[in-house]
Amino acid sequence: MLRSTILAAGATLLAAPVLAEEVNLYSYRQPELLKPLTDAFTEETGIRVNVAFLDKGMVERLLAEGDRSPADLVLTVDISRLSSVVEAGVTQPVHSEVLESHVPAEFHDPEGQWWGLTTRARIVYASKERVAEGEVTTYEDLADPKWEGRICTRSGMHPYNVALTAAYLHHHGEEATLEWLKGLKANLARKPQGNDRAQVKAIWAGECDISLGNTYYMGEMLEDPEQVEWANSVNIVFPVFEGGGTHVNISGIAMTKAAPNKENALKLMEFLVSPAAQEIYAEANHEYPIAPGSEPSEMVKGWGSFEADEVNLMELAKLRPDALRLMETVDFDG
Repeated sequence: MLRSTILAAGATLLAAPVLAEEVNLYSYRQPELLKPLTDAFTEETGIRVNVAFLDKGMVERLLAEGDRSPADLVLTVDISRLSSVVEAGVTQPVHSEVLESHVPAEFHDPEGQWWGLTTRARIVYASKERVAEGEVTTYEDLADPKWEGRICTRSGMHPYNVALTAAYLHHHGEEATLEWLKGLKANLARKPQGNDRAQVKAIWAGECDISLGNTYYMGEMLEDPEQVEWANSVNIVFPVFEGGGTHVNISGIAMTKAAPNKENALKLMEFLVSPAAQEIYAEANHEYPIAPGSEPSEMVKGWGSFEADEVNLMELAKLRPDALRLMETVDFDG
């Protein structure tokens, strides 16, 4: 709190307290990944960004806080997590010319409840030694018996794999998706376990030849001295759906219903979709910016280009319960 005194007409007057402008963000992304962005925003606007990192329980916390929540915005990854926040009724619609001109239609909620920031592709990591170039080109290929005992993946119930299965459902329908999951399970070298990086480690160790993973994990492995060797043992392959493109998911932001600093929150949302901020964020998290005119980092460019599947992510969110049911039907993790 700042106090100033002004001498006027022989009297000492105390000015009203000057309160710092701020905006409060609940984030599934760790603060260090956001710091380059929040620092740039504060430098440009004078508005301080307070980040609370939540690795789980975001919806439950917002519901418990209700109208008293200090959170203005939530930032999370994966369409299922974004849609779950919206379905809980703790967000509000946001519309602005800036957001609508910078975020393609397939990467935001039609009602404005959430807005995408960056994307990541769900790709195949393939052994440089044991998988020939062009040997795997589609997601459908993963159920081919030629891969028997050669595939590693994390849990089929994880949101990343559920979203991929929902995309398969969108393209091929329930019967074909069920058969694909059965084929994929039959090709596993081991029971689903670990995270995406653990699958690449397994390829490096010779336990399997290909795995499913998100693109940004390559960047994280290359920056970790203990994991560089894993990363260098694989190639990134961008599979496509037959009749479609490469499956992508998203990180996105939404304004809470309680938002005590609504005007500042909107300023931060609009800043985050600007080309300059997009490139800062994309470089920090090794993802792909979505604003027109923005470019991925040189590292990410080096992984190659791809055509993203054009399905609106809200359509995939609607298919999530069916995707989960099919995973359970085949006992994918069993």
